[in-house]
Amino acid sequence: MDYQPRFTVISGGTIYSPAPLGKKDVLIAAGGIALIDEHIEFSNSVPVERIDATGRMVLPGFIDLHVHVIGGGGEDGPGSRVPEIALDDLLSAGITTVVGVLGTDAITRSPESLLAKIKGLRAQGLTAYMYTGSYHVPSVTITGSVDRDIALIEEVVGVKIAISDHRGSHPTLEELTRLASLARVGGMLGKKPGIVHVHIGSAPAGLAPILEVSQKSNIPLAQFLPTHVNRSQALLEQGATLVKNGGYIDLTAHATPDGGGTVDAIGALLDDDCDLSAVTISSDGNGSMPSFNDAGELVGMKTGSVGVLHDSFTNLVRTEQLDIPTALGLFTANPAKRLGLATRKGIIAVGADADIIVVDEDFEIDKVYARGIPLVDGGETIIRKGLDSAGR
Repeated sequence: MDYQPRFTVISGGTIYSPAPLGKKDVLIAAGGIALIDEHIEFSNSVPVERIDATGRMVLPGFIDLHVHVIGGGGEDGPGSRVPEIALDDLLSAGITTVVGVLGTDAITRSPESLLAKIKGLRAQGLTAYMYTGSYHVPSVTITGSVDRDIALIEEVVGVKIAISDHRGSHPTLEELTRLASLARVGGMLGKKPGIVHVHIGSAPAGLAPILEVSQKSNIPLAQFLPTHVNRSQALLEQGATLVKNGGYIDLTAHATPDGGGTVDAIGALLDDDCDLSAVTISSDGNGSMPSFNDAGELVGMKTGSVGVLHDSFTNLVRTEQLDIPTALGLFTANPAKRLGLATRKGIIAVGADADIIVVDEDFEIDKVYARGIPLVDGGETIIRKGLDSAGR
């Protein structure tokens, strides 16, 4: 049976917006959060579904800025291609907003295929966007240019490029500057962030090209969002410097900086007095995780899981590296800000989209709402058909 819109009250839960709001009721109506109050009651004549969240926490849905929704891989030939992601994988990780990316392979995969998948996820109830481009320049696009893709295609919020990686095309400073300029103008015309989402490899240059573009042009550092910055301790140090100069960085959940994980990476940034409000964490989910030796030979291949996003959040809190509001911001409010959606996404507030996850005291996910639509109940995905495909 197709989902019918109605009033829903999530009652008695402890709300983190990510800031703590205490135990309150949340009214969901028309896909948004209509009211937050101590106790919300309706007359018997109003059809209301009341969800008892007593003893549970009510959190904003997670926002994942880097997912290979049509699959990554291919570095070990056609047999190493990763298939498309399933809706259930995203929902089970508490992800209600996702940004799709291409990776190494922009030959057998295309931005057109990525756009079709993004539209499909929207039709299934999620909020979904994408970056045009891939690892290489010139960027693969849908309309023929990066600025046109961003300005004219609703789902496109920026462009992806790779630097400091042997699989990239090693863009020159001029090429990187021009790409950032195109993204910036496309963003202005389309009223979007025009993000230059930069895959950072393990080459010694690291983030240096981004800093150089900012120093030698009038492109602000905030135009860039380098990811995989916790690939090494050296990159983390560069990332802290970038943040101190007005930039933003994205960490990959459970990536290993010199033997540690997400918790250690955040600890290193805190030791360097890095402002965590400029930091986001994404999963790199459904992409390949190849291992290369010093000779550049492929020696291993794994597939990334979006589930590491939820795991990283719980680990940050359980280890007491961060309190709940600060940890939650890395996965909700901070990425919403980068997408230009700070008043609608990543928060529980009146007027925001009703992207909500309900978790127990161990942070296990019980329920997920995406724009007010229940998509997970009792930890199990609910299949809905005929949803509004706006997905914004």
